[in-house]
Amino acid sequence: MTAIDVLTSREVPLGGPRAMRVRRTLPQRHRSLIGAWCFVDHYGPDEVDHTGGMVVAPHPHTGLQTASWLFEGEIEHRDSAGNHALVRPGELNLMTAGHGISHSEVSTPGTSVLHGAQLWIALPEETRDVEPGFEHFVPQPVRGPGWEARVFLGELLGASSPVPTHTPLVGAELMLATGKTLEIEVDASFEHGLMLDVGVIDVEGTEIKPSDLAYVPPGSATLTVTAHEEARLLVLGGPPFGEPIVMWWNFIGRTHEEIVGFREEWQRQIVDGRQVDGRFGVVDIDMDAIPAPEMPNVRLKLRH
Repeated sequence: MTAIDVLTSREVPLGGPRAMRVRRTLPQRHRSLIGAWCFVDHYGPDEVDHTGGMVVAPHPHTGLQTASWLFEGEIEHRDSAGNHALVRPGELNLMTAGHGISHSEVSTPGTSVLHGAQLWIALPEETRDVEPGFEHFVPQPVRGPGWEARVFLGELLGASSPVPTHTPLVGAELMLATGKTLEIEVDASFEHGLMLDVGVIDVEGTEIKPSDLAYVPPGSATLTVTAHEEARLLVLGGPPFGEPIVMWWNFIGRTHEEIVGFREEWQRQIVDGRQVDGRFGVVDIDMDAIPAPEMPNVRLKLRH
């Protein structure tokens, strides 16, 4: 039987100490990547009237893509490449930071409950400095007895996404009825992460609870998932990334010095709280930008 590593989440503030709380399962000390997936935040369902919802002011990114996936609610996205879009349930919004981008994320006034996941994808060396970009895709559901899936990246369960990726990837939402066991054909060269949103499941016989991320190493051509209660989960995967990265705050680079440089460039773009033009561009929104935290007093370590 395949050995399953269960990664439990830790709660962190999103966008500042007064911001909404999210449950983070990736990265962790002993595991930083699953394929090129390098960051998994899970949040909600949160009643916006009580939590204040999502209000994340302009902030920068390099060397990665952000994949926004909602189960409930709506978020307004604006970025410095001029993209303005609404993030809605069951719709992929994929932003490529590449050389550098900044963006804001704010839940809309009509949102009463916010519930979803924020995912990051590390870009490989040959494309990590590409121009910023943005793609929107609405996957059609595929169904079978006791299950339904929406494949937003790659291929799974007979469905595929047309969205191009910089490394081989799979990303899908999967819903299972109570008592359903589903054997999923997968690429045996991929490692996989299954993040449970709601319900109780087991993956290859190992029980997974909400917000847990089950890590499945490469080597198996199938994944067996059983729902003990009606369940919804995200299936993420790809071949081992194979490149060490340095990941700090909102930046992905390859050396400590590179991250220091990104931070300095971002700080130069904040004048009296507002953005001025530079590497990360300017977001067209009336909000003060988020300054970078201070660098730690130790060198940043490579993550594998």
